[in-house]
Amino acid sequence: DYFPKPFANDAAAAAANNGAIPPDLSFITLARHGGEDYIYHLLNGYCDPPAGIELREGQYFNPYYPGGAIGMAPPIYNEIVEYDDGTPATQSQVAKDVCTFLTWAASPEHDMRKKIAVKCLLMYSMLLAGSYYLKRHKWSVIKSRKIVYTPRVASS
Repeated sequence: DYFPKPFANDAAAAAANNGAIPPDLSFITLARHGGEDYIYHLLNGYCDPPAGIELREGQYFNPYYPGGAIGMAPPIYNEIVEYDDGTPATQSQVAKDVCTFLTWAASPEHDMRKKIAVKCLLMYSMLLAGSYYLKRHKWSVIKSRKIVYTPRVASS
């Protein structure tokens, strides 16, 4: 499915995000080392900077981001959404759901690959059973025959 862009153009996106164009997150879980775990910890890792680290205006400290200083404000808070099934909307639950969605969006062909893999394994097992039958029953005659060498007697 097509995901619409949230901004009309790059200039509008940069103006809304402190001068930085936001990245395309549709492949972020495949592109980053750690994948889904990296995104989860990035969303939950905001904290106060340790002593000795100075941040510029508009920056926040996140130890999971390279360098520690990140321009994105903490995007997730407790009770920011409401689930239909009554699940508590804690920060970690929302981050887990976001990571799961980004993983799904990064590989939309995942379900089709699994269906094809099941079909291939089924076909492979049928071929394996057929080759086992051929080996045991058709080659048993050749395998169990006795070949005797009888040298010719020299006639004088």
